[in-house]
Amino acid sequence: MNLTDNCGRPLLNLRISITQRCNNRCAYCHREGEVQRANHSAEKMSVEEIVRIGRVAISLGISRIKLTGGEPLMRNDLPEIVAGIAAVPGLRDLSLTTNGLLFGNGLAKKLHDSGLKRVNISLPSLNAETYKKLTGGRIEDALAGVQAAIEADFCPVKLNMVILNNINVNDIPDMIKYAGGRGVVLQLIELDPINVSGNYYTAHHRSLDGIEAMLKEKSITIEQRPFMHNRLIYHLPNATVEVVKPIENNDFCMHCTRLRVTSDGKLKPCLMRNDNLTDILTPIRQGASDEELKELFLKANQLREPYNKKD
Repeated sequence: MNLTDNCGRPLLNLRISITQRCNNRCAYCHREGEVQRANHSAEKMSVEEIVRIGRVAISLGISRIKLTGGEPLMRNDLPEIVAGIAAVPGLRDLSLTTNGLLFGNGLAKKLHDSGLKRVNISLPSLNAETYKKLTGGRIEDALAGVQAAIEADFCPVKLNMVILNNINVNDIPDMIKYAGGRGVVLQLIELDPINVSGNYYTAHHRSLDGIEAMLKEKSITIEQRPFMHNRLIYHLPNATVEVVKPIENNDFCMHCTRLRVTSDGKLKPCLMRNDNLTDILTPIRQGASDEELKELFLKANQLREPYNKKD
């Protein structure tokens, strides 16, 4: 089965937020569009509930799942979640977004052995002072996490760098060199206005147009990802750089293939909206069948529409 929404966009990817807890405090974090953080003292969904949601999604042809947060590594039962989803027939890709700080002590390898295929690691700067200012964490721990991911053989390892005007723009050349030297992909991400104040966005938003012009000039080849918002990948002589334009971009919305699950168990059709959620966790706890859960997915899919429609 291949699901499409009313605008003809296929539904291929599911992002499941498994916690809102985090050991960093990045001011630019959009928290997957969740307005309020969940209760920090406990997770909202159990391993079994998360795996079941993933299994139902896969049965509908949604073959790519990403585990997000918050910081997913904060959950001690993450290996069980990964193993449960990875065992579902029909899954094509299982990945994770993380800050990487807790990848030590063999956790990265354990997750890889459990079925996790690739990771995106948030790394806004290589400068220790800038990294601490932005995240509250230590750059040494972040870089150790990157190394652990590389040694665990995740493929690919991607570094997510949110570009912030007057803070880390000048760090881009060093990040390109660092990523290229380690065989990982650098993702440059334009700041979006979700869950940040208007003043913060005005002060730190920086268009990536000029940076893309530089990348285009230096690239050997340029690749387009049609099922990932038509974003471009620039293959430089010694590095690969992917550019993620903001969600306000019409092209981004018109080529969206995602559905989200919030940390408290609601299907979320659009990163930008919280007025069209579909509760799936309550029905699960009330004994709903898989067929009934599929109907909830179908409902959520029909609520998907481009936030920024073309005229």
